[in-house]
Amino acid sequence: MKIDIAVFDGMDELDAVGPLEVLRSAAERGAAFDVWLVTLEPQAKVMCAHGLAIIPDGVLRRDADILVFPGGGWISRSEGGVRAEVASRRWVTPISEAGARGAILASVCTGAMILASAGALTNRRATTHHGAWHDLEAAGATLVHERVVDDGDRITAGGVTSGIDLGLWLVERFAGQEMAAQIAENLEYRAAHHAC
Repeated sequence: MKIDIAVFDGMDELDAVGPLEVLRSAAERGAAFDVWLVTLEPQAKVMCAHGLAIIPDGVLRRDADILVFPGGGWISRSEGGVRAEVASRRWVTPISEAGARGAILASVCTGAMILASAGALTNRRATTHHGAWHDLEAAGATLVHERVVDDGDRITAGGVTSGIDLGLWLVERFAGQEMAAQIAENLEYRAAHHAC
């Protein structure tokens, strides 16, 4: 299973690194996950919201099974981050193509606004950071106040730390509850009880 986590300038570090650590931990334990940090176009490094520089693994794979979008900068109205990605509309076509081929579209925090801007969350159950709940509803999603909302081929997670819950839910859904529990224990993390 190919899992691409989109990375872009101004994104929140933990939104991407939380699920990355969980999913790669699962791969190390034998889950059939191939997890990459990806940019849309070749980019040597990504500068995150809090100053961390990330070196991507490559560009978006057009056959990825899961595509995850982190948030960052939406609530603070930063010039970079999610608002810039939404304004550029550069992810609309890749999101539409991924959805059309049956890939799972996922998000952490305000990464949901990137999916919503592409129409991927219209009339779908979804969540985001509490500071963007109104924006998500205004974009056409059916807001659910939970840490992880699984609407089949759309899976969204709330604010920043819920990216770990998203990763654990993906592990549970695709590699089993036992492995997810082992990873949570190793991280000393009390996961959300379930996705709704």
